[in-house]
Amino acid sequence: MSLDHKTRTHPAVRDLAEKTRRGEIGRRDFLRTAALLGVSAATAHSMIGIALNPGDAMAAETPKFGGNLRVSMNVMEITDPAIFDWSQKGNLARHVIEPLVQVDKDNIARPYLAEKWEASDDLKTWTFHLRKGVKWSNGDDFGADDVIATFRRWLDPKTGSSNIGRFASMTTTVDTGKKDKDGKPVKQTSMTEGALEKIDDHTVRFHLNTADLALPESMADYPALITHRNFGKDGANFIKNPVGTGPFELAEFKVGERAVLKKRKDVKYWGGDVYLDQITYIDHGDDPAAQLAAFASGQVDTNYESSVEQVPAYKALPGIDVLEAVTAQTGVARFKVNEKPFDNVKVRQAIQACIDHDRLLKIVYSGYGAPAEDHHVAPIHPEYFKLPKPKQDYAKAKKLLAEAGHGDGLKIRIDCVANPTWEQNACKAIAEMLRPAGITLEINIMPGGTYWDRWTTTPFGFTAWTHRPLGVQVLNLAYRSGVPWNETSYSNPEFDKLLDQAGTKLDPNERRKDMEKLEKILQDDAVFVQSLWRSVFVAKSKRVRGLYAQVALEHHYNKVWLA
Repeated sequence: MSLDHKTRTHPAVRDLAEKTRRGEIGRRDFLRTAALLGVSAATAHSMIGIALNPGDAMAAETPKFGGNLRVSMNVMEITDPAIFDWSQKGNLARHVIEPLVQVDKDNIARPYLAEKWEASDDLKTWTFHLRKGVKWSNGDDFGADDVIATFRRWLDPKTGSSNIGRFASMTTTVDTGKKDKDGKPVKQTSMTEGALEKIDDHTVRFHLNTADLALPESMADYPALITHRNFGKDGANFIKNPVGTGPFELAEFKVGERAVLKKRKDVKYWGGDVYLDQITYIDHGDDPAAQLAAFASGQVDTNYESSVEQVPAYKALPGIDVLEAVTAQTGVARFKVNEKPFDNVKVRQAIQACIDHDRLLKIVYSGYGAPAEDHHVAPIHPEYFKLPKPKQDYAKAKKLLAEAGHGDGLKIRIDCVANPTWEQNACKAIAEMLRPAGITLEINIMPGGTYWDRWTTTPFGFTAWTHRPLGVQVLNLAYRSGVPWNETSYSNPEFDKLLDQAGTKLDPNERRKDMEKLEKILQDDAVFVQSLWRSVFVAKSKRVRGLYAQVALEHHYNKVWLA
């Protein structure tokens, strides 16, 4: 289906608005879906008869220019933004290079470098209109060539980007004719020919193989920052080539110590006034006590995240606010389902049967958040379907172990990171719950860098996953066959087909019908033990204005200022 250049409203939006007025769909779900389809916030609110949020009293203050925002956050090695594997890397880079779309404090996708977009009726053709007048820091004009070159790099298998999973609807998987060490065919996924079309210098059209409701929100994830059209030609290293469209430039960078961003003076920023002169990221390592001490002594103004164990201590500090966001962030003790003993589904089901999710939440996260259900779709996801609650059942666990040939017990090992401590605490709690069934779990605690070098290959590992706004997004990213971040090596054609089907449905109530089946498949196949859904906490000085705790802990500091 072709689209003309005139912005159009997707025909489903008015139907969804009517369902919202009748109470069949929640307001937030309507606003999120309308935004995904390119409807402006003002128009979406008017369609359901409510006014835009006028803001709080803080918004009435007159912002001040100047100042240095000091942020406690790990300063990690950075090379190619396309292979970012930590949110902290995206936070540092986001103020220099920017995404097409940004997920705001209300967890809704909003236009950023893309000024607007519209989708065809079948959600297979998306037209993105890029902002005009945006300048790269080297003086070049931003436009369609930059977007197309960036997507081509993302979807080139040689790049190794997780964006192949985010944009699976733009890819094709083929047999390479080669075989792996086990004699199985080696397949390769890359961008489908014709998936991208340049309409003009500021318009790009995406032609998808399958409908993809989540396309705009996938463009907001932290490895989806747009780089200059020539990036990668002389080596894909952001630190050596930090050309960006953002309001800041990289002035200083030292891994494990600090990074300094300074406001650009060379050009007027397309996004309007930016108040801070400088952002300084200070690395306090993995010691939560050092970070807390930095707040107490006035050395920092805010942080990436406050550990749940120290929230009471932060709240007790004078002049400090603690912000909370309810999220779809989680941690999974996941099995490599093609490696022994986890290639036996009965072993995996036995381990799941030992878990008391309510108790896990209380022990590991002081009750903040919500208990999980072993399917990685959160209660705050619009298409979430509430399945019967998993129950701890040791008789079932022992029976399954015996049927799997482990009637005399089972010894296994899980890899996890040392910090944040809630992750190793989750592993310890799981180990305690496994013991009555005759399962001995050894916990291999290691530095984060060591774990993340092997997270996709370890037979049994505990992995923290950040927030994604839609359930279909995270399932595409983590459990679709063959995608780079499928750490479990799970592959189920029925699951993939249902996931494709769910991505075609705009009405969250209709999408929920597919999600019920998807959630049940993951539960029945026992792909992982999911610890909990967790709230995240950010501490800030009261003098910091315009800062919020974003659900994925993204830093959006362009409008932050210091009183």
